[in-house]
Amino acid sequence: MSDNLRGMILMNIAMLAFTLNDTCMKLVTQSLPLYQAISLRGGLASAALLAVAAGQGLRLARLGRGDWAVIGLRTAAEVAATVTFLTALLHMPLANLSAILQSLPLLVTLGAALVFGERLGWRRLSAIALGLLGVLLIIRPGTAGFDRWSVLGLISVAAVVLRDLATRRLSRAVPSTLVAICASLAVTGLGLAGLALEGWQPMGAREGALILGAALCLVIGYLTVVMAMRVGDIGLVAPFRYMALLWAIALGWALFGTFPDRLTLTGAGIVVLAGLFTLLRERRLHAPRPAGDSG
Repeated sequence: MSDNLRGMILMNIAMLAFTLNDTCMKLVTQSLPLYQAISLRGGLASAALLAVAAGQGLRLARLGRGDWAVIGLRTAAEVAATVTFLTALLHMPLANLSAILQSLPLLVTLGAALVFGERLGWRRLSAIALGLLGVLLIIRPGTAGFDRWSVLGLISVAAVVLRDLATRRLSRAVPSTLVAICASLAVTGLGLAGLALEGWQPMGAREGALILGAALCLVIGYLTVVMAMRVGDIGLVAPFRYMALLWAIALGWALFGTFPDRLTLTGAGIVVLAGLFTLLRERRLHAPRPAGDSG
């Protein structure tokens, strides 16, 4: 199996896991405070990740200062993405927020060009611009449908872009499990800090099952997204985030009775088509081609 194919499969698994996690969290925060849910989920996820690390015989690697700095940056971005995304999720339909997140592959591709100097021609730049116009159709600034929760959704996108680009800076000496553990512990710490302000609320078997399901899906998502972003070409792997939109629409309709309106679907379709064009262009650029052909 090639690195590119492995990365694509891992990204698909990660998107399903994260969407199920989001669904569980949206359900449980209907009856539990947000930071209580974050701290409980984070505690379970951290324990599971530590168990995985122990089973792998993982010890703290002797990493250089540069790797620890990148892990710190990535972890901070993970915390910012978690709090902004889950806060927005409390107040937005699952599919609408997921539609905003579909701009991630385009922005990661743009960020890789700006940060890493990856080649980016006029065709992919045009696709990125078109995709961003699609995002504007989804959030509709200046209309009644645009509010602070939409802004939080956009901030969470920016944080995830930073997280994914930081992941690419990690050396191969850094175990993926260690990166996931750092992120999980930091998010758990955030939840405990918020819990001190919100207070504890008793919960029943339903809430416990949802928290457990969210934690399991989060562990799977943490591990697979880190591995996906570390293998294969970033322009090929990142667009497979679009699978999350299909799951979000289906689960939002089935569990919450919400379905995106026409403008949201149109905007999401534009974003997805722009991303797929970028994917196809990347594949063409990685195939043997005459000299002088550019993206």
